[in-house]
Amino acid sequence: MNNPVVQEILEKQVLTVAKAMEDKIDEEISALDRLDPDDMEALRERRLQQMKKMAEKRSRWISLGHGDYSEIFNEKEFFSIVKASERVVCHFYRENWPCKVMDKHLAILAKQHVETRFVKLNAEKSVYLSEKLRIVVLPTLALVKNAKVEDYVVGFDELGGTDDFSTEELEERIAKAGVIIYEGESSGKTSKSKAPTRNVRQSSYSSDSE
Repeated sequence: MNNPVVQEILEKQVLTVAKAMEDKIDEEISALDRLDPDDMEALRERRLQQMKKMAEKRSRWISLGHGDYSEIFNEKEFFSIVKASERVVCHFYRENWPCKVMDKHLAILAKQHVETRFVKLNAEKSVYLSEKLRIVVLPTLALVKNAKVEDYVVGFDELGGTDDFSTEELEERIAKAGVIIYEGESSGKTSKSKAPTRNVRQSSYSSDSE
């Protein structure tokens, strides 16, 4: 860097950040040092209980089919799944390229987010449910929490409008509805905004590829 003034400012900023991190670490170490044996044991026991509860949750999720991206074939299965699982991502699809692109990303996310059930349903073979949820653009993801559709991801419009979006972009979008537990860079900035309802109220099936 040629500008010595800018270089000096950057060096000062780096030192300031480093000092803040060092102070935080020192504070955490001091807090641990102040704990007596009883406090340490209580902390350890609480941590063990948390780990046990998480293991039990994970075991239950796996027993319900979480961890895999699977196909369901009728409305009855859909209602059973959203009743059994607190968080569900249901991909309403048909046999076309955009839906296959969505499949690829959802298969990855299903393994990364065991807390959520990921399924797909052929919209053209489930007319009643598609009409009930006003699914008209394919692919559409129905994001369900506590048996209620909280949000929709309709086509690729919110993912850059093309089929080359990343799995991380889709992950962040799904996280906005609170249907996955997301700890990425933007997790603290995710909003509660919904996909515009007009996108799922059109009069006929369409596809982002058309």
